Parts: sequence; structure tokens; C-alpha cells
Amino acid sequence: MTRTESMPVHFDARVLEHDTGSALHEAAPSPWFAANEPHTEGRLRIERMHDILERGPVADAVRFAPGRLAAEEELARVHEEDYIAEVRRSIERGGGWATGTTRLAEGSWEPLLAAAGTALAAAETVLSGSAPMAYALTRPPGHHAQRAQADGYCFFNGAALAADAARRAGIERVLVLDWDVHHGNGTQDIFYERDDVLTASLHMDHGAWGASHPQTGRLEERGEGRGAGFNQNVPLPLGAGNTAYLRAFDEVIAPLAERFQPGMIVCASGQDASAYDPNGRHNVSMPGFRGMGRRVRELAERHTDGRAILVQEGGYNPSYAPYCLLATVEGLLGRDEETADPLAYVPDQTLGLEERFAELAAELSDERLARISAQRS
Repeated sequence: MTRTESMPVHFDARVLEHDTGSALHEAAPSPWFAANEPHTEGRLRIERMHDILERGPVADAVRFAPGRLAAEEELARVHEEDYIAEVRRSIERGGGWATGTTRLAEGSWEPLLAAAGTALAAAETVLSGSAPMAYALTRPPGHHAQRAQADGYCFFNGAALAADAARRAGIERVLVLDWDVHHGNGTQDIFYERDDVLTASLHMDHGAWGASHPQTGRLEERGEGRGAGFNQNVPLPLGAGNTAYLRAFDEVIAPLAERFQPGMIVCASGQDASAYDPNGRHNVSMPGFRGMGRRVRELAERHTDGRAILVQEGGYNPSYAPYCLLATVEGLLGRDEETADPLAYVPDQTLGLEERFAELAAELSDERLARISAQRS
């Protein structure tokens, strides 16, 4: 595996000005508390991610690059014009809750344009040949934003914009990989009837969660029309852990890529599958994220001349998500040095459940149960 000497990380400080205010985790503040905490999708998580890349072990291999504002006509390549106009009007009216978890503020328009534009800037860096890989460190996330529906903190879909940019640049086939802990339903919706973009999402098996997220993320959602077969969901049980995610890459994603032969890989890169995330609890730790980064690098080297575009999605524990991003970047860079996990977690448990319950069943023998019943009587 060759080593990438440096990777541009596109960042625009204007994304920090999207103010999600106070909340009860991600919902409206509770009147029963004297003070509510900041909304889960706040600026601190991205500030900490920026810090760890700028000051941590990969600082020598990361160079920060600017983002930019997206134009409305660029947003209209993947979103309906009426929807874009409604988001802008809502902000002009003072903002508010777009869904039960998804909030706008009076000053959100420019930050939302900066978030989308930063994803496009990362795509432009890779498509121009300036660097084989580029990362868009941005917020709010985008992968729940459908063609005409905000959802899950998301308004404009940066990963979809990057994939569309690759197609417009002449890349015939684009593979979108999403390992945010939640189903990438917005990206699925945008490309569901297309066969030039293969979308694959690894996520907890949470199903649909209402009118703003009608997609289930289950196996039967495979695409429609020309896109039939070009959407792959990988729903995983709660607490799936590192082994499950890396097996999904090796046993599902790699064979799909071999058949599809993409010319570009776009990644929706979330860290909310971590063991400590308030929105995930999927038990993934730094080695798992590092392994996913390495696998993206290997897939890119095999299929796309090393080219990949990554767009930041979730990751809501401001203490641990930055370390998970650091591990992802170490994998992308092909580094042999591995930063130690400061919150080292227990080994994966879910994949040994069959054996564990067989052991438990043996413990609960008829003879033992009879003894317990006799003791009780």
C-alpha cells in the first residue's frame, strides 16, 4: 500500500454559524428544566474535529483548504427548486423546526450554502487532479436531505452534490459509501432511479421514522426503474461493533465495487456509530473507523486510481468523535502508526451471541432448574 503524503481537508468557518440553539438532546427544549443543553448537532463537534486534525498526529499529513458558497443552481442539481426556495424563505422568516429534530436559525442560509459548497470544493480538488483524496469537514450533515425534504439535521446533501459533480465531470460510474450510523435515506432518494450512481449504506436497523424519513433502510429497497439493483442497504443490529462493519466492507461492499467498477468513490463519513455517541451506540471504536478508512483507500487504489471524496456527516460526542475521525484519516493515509484509543472499549460482543446463548442454554439444564425450583419451595 502506497502512502499518501498529504490530504486536503476543506473547511469553511461559516458553517459554524448555523445555530441549532438549545434542546432536549435533539428535540424542543423541555419546560421542566431550568436550563437545556445545546442541540446535539452543534458547532463544538466540528471545532474539535478541526482541532485534532490541526494539532494531532496527522497534522503533518493534512493541509487545510478553503470551502466556498454553493450557488442555488448547483443545489438544484440534486434538490427541487421549490424546496430550496422554501428553505430560504423559512430562514428569512426567522427559522424554526423543519422537523421534530431539525432546526433552522435566522442566520442559517449562508452556513448551509457553505456546507454544500465545501463538499463541492472537495470534489473539485479531486476531479481537477490536485489531490487523489479530499475531505470536506462541514456541518450540518447532509445525507438525510432528500430531493424535497429536510430530515435528521440535514437540508442540502453534500455527498449527493459531490457524486453529481463527478458525473458532470465525465466519471461514468460513481460509488457512494455511507457509514454514518443512520440510513443515508436522502442519498438513496436522490439516486434511487439511476444506474450511474451505486449507493450503499451501512447503518443501524432503525427502520422508517415518520413522514420526513419514510425509507426503511432495509434490504428490499434496491432501487427502481433503471436504478433497480443499484441501491444496497446493510442494516446492522444495535451494537454491531467493529467486526460487523469491516465484514460488511469485505463481504458486501468489495464485491459490489468489483462488479460496478466505479470511476469515483464518494463517502458519507459519519462517526456516530461509535460506542460513546448519543445517537449511535453501535459499539464501533477507533480500530473500526481506521479499518474503514483503509478499506476506502484500498477500494480507491483498485478501482479509481486512488480517487475518493469524503464528506463529514454525523458524530455527536465532541470528546470521542474527533478521535474516530482521526482514526479514519489514519486509515485513508495508509499510516502504519496507530494512535492509541484514549477511551478503549470492550471487544465486539454481538457476533458471539449464538455461542454465548448456547452456553447459557446449557447452564439452564432441566436438572439445574429443577434444583432451583426445589430450593424455592
